[in-house]
Amino acid sequence: MSITYRTGLSALAVFALAALAMAGNTLIPPGLRVAVAKSAMTVVPSIEWNKLGARPGRNSESWTQDGDDLNDLTFYGGIEAGRPLFREVDKKNQPLPKVSATMLITDIPVLLENSYRVALGAASFKVDLVEPLPFAGNKGVRFTYSFEAERDAPAPRRGARRGDRGQAVPDHL
Repeated sequence: MSITYRTGLSALAVFALAALAMAGNTLIPPGLRVAVAKSAMTVVPSIEWNKLGARPGRNSESWTQDGDDLNDLTFYGGIEAGRPLFREVDKKNQPLPKVSATMLITDIPVLLENSYRVALGAASFKVDLVEPLPFAGNKGVRFTYSFEAERDAPAPRRGARRGDRGQAVPDHL
């Protein structure tokens, strides 16, 4: 897989095993460069994926191979400071955490955890591994995590991510 970025735009991708509603899916063939998540980030998948029509957030998109109930790969791109990763669920009573221009790479797992707890109703969320990783010429981070969302109980989910403060990609594409 190859990835291209343009400076100044933030891109964040999440490999999360989480379910989304199916609507207007599109087949993404291998070897084709595709812009993702309404951003300047592009990816070239090495295998065939299905792009789901439902988006978890304004600048996001999810792909799956085996169906959204089994797995998904979610890209977040161009998330502006002050915006959440997901669509707000209950902005008044349970506002989602927001992306900050001053975030450190170590803040990425915390942002994801807090977002999952609110948007997905994750009763439990555990970061299993966090390690430094050079990424796109910058200092980066790789982390793996597991969680259980209310709607999925008792099916635990797992995910992995790598990236820097400005962009991130899934471990496998």
